[in-house]
Amino acid sequence: MEMFRLLHLGFRLLAGGVGLFAGGLGVARAEAVRIVSQTVGTDEIVLALAEPEQIAALSHLAYEPVYSAVAEEAKAYPKIERGDAETILKYRPTLVIGADYSRVELLEQIERAGVKVIKIEHYGTLTDAYHNLRMIAAAIGPEAEAKAERIIADGEARVAALEARLANVEPVKVIAPSTYGVIGGAGTTFQDLCDHAGAENLATTLGGLEGHAPPPVESMLTWPIEKVVLAADSVDDALAPYAKLPPYAFMASIREKRVALIAPYMLSSVSHHRIKAYEALARELHPEVFSDG
Repeated sequence: MEMFRLLHLGFRLLAGGVGLFAGGLGVARAEAVRIVSQTVGTDEIVLALAEPEQIAALSHLAYEPVYSAVAEEAKAYPKIERGDAETILKYRPTLVIGADYSRVELLEQIERAGVKVIKIEHYGTLTDAYHNLRMIAAAIGPEAEAKAERIIADGEARVAALEARLANVEPVKVIAPSTYGVIGGAGTTFQDLCDHAGAENLATTLGGLEGHAPPPVESMLTWPIEKVVLAADSVDDALAPYAKLPPYAFMASIREKRVALIAPYMLSSVSHHRIKAYEALARELHPEVFSDG
């Protein structure tokens, strides 16, 4: 705790100095912002909105391509090695961005140190992603707000173009298998992915599942699954965990390798990068409407 108090005091003195400097010389508020992002979703948003000098540190998952859409870009920035207040405050942040699954006591400690905290609480849909872009941009400054609007306009155009391509397709009946004993139903990022990619999520329509829930093992063996959606670098790698795992091992879709494969990070993307997942899954499920490229 002694170390924490010293870091706190050092931060307050430094923050005061920055404020005087900014006020005395008329430096724009945005230039004084120093951001620490705690989650991979907010890492992706921060990298899209902030200037390099405004990014103090990112979460360790930002550097992992399995989870992150910006793994290569993130390598230019420090990463949070430990998830405690002392570690975060050593980067002298003026803004820390977390989520509702961040540790409550951690965010409270950071706020008590005088640092602004933004907590993302909704991320299930693209609308949520746009809301989060605007909220974080407002905390960074006018240039970030302009970037956010450009990103949203680009996203809306891409989604509209995808909807036009998929206008007359029959939704492909899918599930997203999991080795964790649950699958994604209504209200999940997978449902959002299906809603934009011309897919019917059978876990929702036939299983009646809400959120990530245990699948109805016996009845799902009767579901008319056309393809399973998996994330890996190859179909064989993607199917390997399910070859002997009930009930998936008994499904024709698994045995016949009827797989729609997308990049690993896409299954759980909560930022604007989820649009890449929509496009990738739509291409996997409906290649006929992308024959022109």
